[in-house]
Amino acid sequence: MAIFGSLSDRLTEALKNLRTKGKLSASDVDGTVREIRRALLEADVSLDVVKDFTAKVRERALGDDVNRALNPAQQVVQIVNEELVVILGGEQRRLQFAKTPPTVIMLAGLQGAGKTTLAGKLAKWLKKEGHTPMLVASDLQRPNAVQQLQVVGEQAGVPVYAPEPGNGVGNPVKVAKGGVAEAKRKLYDTVIIDTAGRLGVDTEMMKQAADIRKATDPDEVLFVIDAMIGQDAVNTAKAFQDGVDFTGVVLSKLDGDARGGAALSVASVTGRPIMFASTGEGLDDFEPFHPDRMASRILDLGDILTLIEQAQSAFDEDEARKTAEKFATDSFTLEDFLTQMQQLKNMGSLKGMLGMLPGAGKMRQQLDKFDEREITRTEAIIQSMTPAERRNHKLLNGSRRLRIARGAGMTVTEVNQLITRFEQASKMMKTVAKGGVPNVPGMAPIPGAGYVGRPKQQQARKSKSGNPAKRAAENAALAAGVKPGVSQGPAGTGFGLGSQKNQGVPDLDEVRKLFGR
Repeated sequence: MAIFGSLSDRLTEALKNLRTKGKLSASDVDGTVREIRRALLEADVSLDVVKDFTAKVRERALGDDVNRALNPAQQVVQIVNEELVVILGGEQRRLQFAKTPPTVIMLAGLQGAGKTTLAGKLAKWLKKEGHTPMLVASDLQRPNAVQQLQVVGEQAGVPVYAPEPGNGVGNPVKVAKGGVAEAKRKLYDTVIIDTAGRLGVDTEMMKQAADIRKATDPDEVLFVIDAMIGQDAVNTAKAFQDGVDFTGVVLSKLDGDARGGAALSVASVTGRPIMFASTGEGLDDFEPFHPDRMASRILDLGDILTLIEQAQSAFDEDEARKTAEKFATDSFTLEDFLTQMQQLKNMGSLKGMLGMLPGAGKMRQQLDKFDEREITRTEAIIQSMTPAERRNHKLLNGSRRLRIARGAGMTVTEVNQLITRFEQASKMMKTVAKGGVPNVPGMAPIPGAGYVGRPKQQQARKSKSGNPAKRAAENAALAAGVKPGVSQGPAGTGFGLGSQKNQGVPDLDEVRKLFGR
């Protein structure tokens, strides 16, 4: 995740220095803790939070458990991970729904924090979860706030209660109260109230928010905060806690390029849990906040659980089974390829998904250059084909490819490249479906798996070195399926957990080749 890029780099670098240590001395631990303290302060984390965090890490890292561990460096990584989870709030906290609907959720925060857009994101997420939400336009102060909420509501497929035009006209407390009554009448089970903010904390704003809270008696008051504002986040959160109080925090703009101090400070300072995170501009770029998963992302250990959940929500199980059968029987077509790409797009940003892989920090520059539109271009080429051509790509002669290229606004070369990539992907997946292990570009060979598809005489080859010791070592490497002279030991991460390749992280260039130019 981009917001933790700098912090993640600094922390992994600090922990990497411990990797070669068989036993940790007090000076080793102190040096690492000093680097961690610097990294957190540069990320704009609150000074009190930094002091408490580093003191706990140092105390635990110097404990007997670490000294007796087989791998002290990994033990320290585990300690840092656990303490990060603590300052991020500990366990995940879910929304508390009312026993008698509707559940009332009030949004509060400064102007510009992203409350209105976030109201639409939360509504769409609730709708996916099986609820029937309604939005209430109680921000009658900011110019065009009511119109913006109506547009967002339409995009999310959720009704909006907006009896007043806004732009300074109307009573926000009356609108909020009327919205809850309207939801009861029309049997909506959740009401999300969008309230006004200011450019800074002031008495008038706090009084209005407090009056809306008193009039509607919300089940949840969510404080929406811009994750990029650093140290100011703590002061703003404290002011809202004193003036209105809130039950949970929502981090918006978590995809920004700031240093992320808000995310690491606000839960610890206010004692209120971070419940949701907005990770992009789209209405689907929204997710429940899991402190343990976020800590793993910060330490570049990946977030495979969120990745799996996104895949489960986007991919149809029956379709996946049918696709697997097609791979095994060599009947996978461009039509199936198109369906798979469309389901992949439904998972959200491909760049974001790749960023959840362990070791993704090592390919951050490549991720930043990745063009998501390449999938759209590939779709355009396939959609320019006739149904018969999609089902049998061998029909694609020169004249047909020229027609397809013109229809998609591409070149014949790009069409040819897509067909080549499709054939390579089909061949690779057929090998997997039959229980084999393909030689995937950008990934290290798997020891013991051999080389799929190579002639037997190549697999059985032996070293011809004249040095007996070297010959024995090379023969052992060949037997394990490892190319002699290529180190397969741990390298590339700060934790001694194996290199990017050993962890199974794909080469981004190969991902780009698979889906686009």
